[in-house]
Amino acid sequence: MEFKNLSLKEIIAWIKAKKFSQKEVWDYFQERIKKLDPTLDAFNLVNSNFVEKDINSTLAGVPIWVKDVFCEKWVTTTASSRMLENFVPPYSATVIDRLNKAGMSSAGKLNLDEFAMGWSGENSALRITKNPWDITRIPGGSSSWSASSVASGMIPAALGTDTGWSIRQPASMCGIVGFKPTYGLNSRWWVMAMASSLDTPGTFTKTVEDAGLLFGIMSGFDPLDSTSEKVDTKIDPSIWNKTDLKWVKIWVPKEYFIDGIEAWVKSEIEKSISKLKELWAEIIDISLPHTEYWLAVYYIVMPAEVSTNLSRYDGVRYGYANDEWLGINELLKKNRAEWFWKEAQRRIMLGSFVLSSGFYDAYYKKASLVRELIKKDFEEAYKKVDVIITPTAPSVAWKIWEKVDDPLKMYLSDIFTVNGSLAQLPWLSIPVWFAKSEDSEQVELPVGLQILGPKFWEQKVFEVWHVLEQSLKDYIWSKKPKIWN
Repeated sequence: MEFKNLSLKEIIAWIKAKKFSQKEVWDYFQERIKKLDPTLDAFNLVNSNFVEKDINSTLAGVPIWVKDVFCEKWVTTTASSRMLENFVPPYSATVIDRLNKAGMSSAGKLNLDEFAMGWSGENSALRITKNPWDITRIPGGSSSWSASSVASGMIPAALGTDTGWSIRQPASMCGIVGFKPTYGLNSRWWVMAMASSLDTPGTFTKTVEDAGLLFGIMSGFDPLDSTSEKVDTKIDPSIWNKTDLKWVKIWVPKEYFIDGIEAWVKSEIEKSISKLKELWAEIIDISLPHTEYWLAVYYIVMPAEVSTNLSRYDGVRYGYANDEWLGINELLKKNRAEWFWKEAQRRIMLGSFVLSSGFYDAYYKKASLVRELIKKDFEEAYKKVDVIITPTAPSVAWKIWEKVDDPLKMYLSDIFTVNGSLAQLPWLSIPVWFAKSEDSEQVELPVGLQILGPKFWEQKVFEVWHVLEQSLKDYIWSKKPKIWN
């Protein structure tokens, strides 16, 4: 059986029906990793020890891979940083505990941009992972390796984290489903922090229904997480039977069709809007008044929180310590200069600046106030529509190293994603079409479309995007990366 062609739900059904054993599924994906990972470079750690799970459990022992910021007890967890290359946590993250209790077989740790800081996968201190659709291109970031491993069929599902784009953008560029729930529904306990008011654990899967399955396991109140929400997260299973979008009001904001969006991407998104109309969705035109401030606010709030969270990694409390005694100030500077890579250093410096005396009111305080206005924009919009849809990224995957010397171009690549992160809303990206890159009409690359719902309305997000996914299923599944076979 070619398990790479099956969804997570289908693999679980085969195991529970005893058509195939857990060991056969495990061995299949282990062999596929051995075959493809030397080309794609996705894994920091591969767990090769098979452990039988309860066949009647929700996940029935299906292997799932984990972004290397989720702590697992006694398993090396590095955040793809040399600062933590030997860190072995004494506890597991709450979401890992919940998945283990549900019968997950944890199969290893996936590479990422260092401490989840990046857009392209080029900021890992360990290795560069490639896009399975074209190995000369980036897979997106920062959860790029989670996306690449699912897209290549090395795993049926993976965990990631999303701060501003880090699940949705790589999902779009690798042609799979990327889901970020409402902030506070998936616990952040023992998930290494980048920006605490933005970080959200989520998933990469092949289908929307698989995303719903994992959300049902991972979500729920956690008393150990002070930001955890006490909200009912159950999903009505009847939504998976819906076949049209009658009575659903969708907004496609004109602010998203900017000059910087690639022509091929814009064309494919317009085809998706036509498809939604065919499914009887009502398309409504409204506006978000504070659109122009999204990126500015994000790039003040995020690095400020980064600088605070990463202050603990100094070689004294956590992380690498230089053996040479230079006095405490010189020692701390040397530890951090040698073992944080350039993007982490850039964000720490920027965050320290906006929080510094004399600049806090001018930058961070003002950005926090504008962030509240952005939240109100969405609250007003959802009085008129059920969901909002936008392109996930303004371009398809670009060439490795193409933008690495121009951080500003990198920052602009998340223009469609940071707004909902600032408002702490649920997002879901699915592949809709395949476009040619502007630098090569010989290569077809995935294009993602994302849906944004009101706070705690994950069910509507799943429902609408499942209907669209089913209408495009034959087309989407007919396209596979060259590396697939």
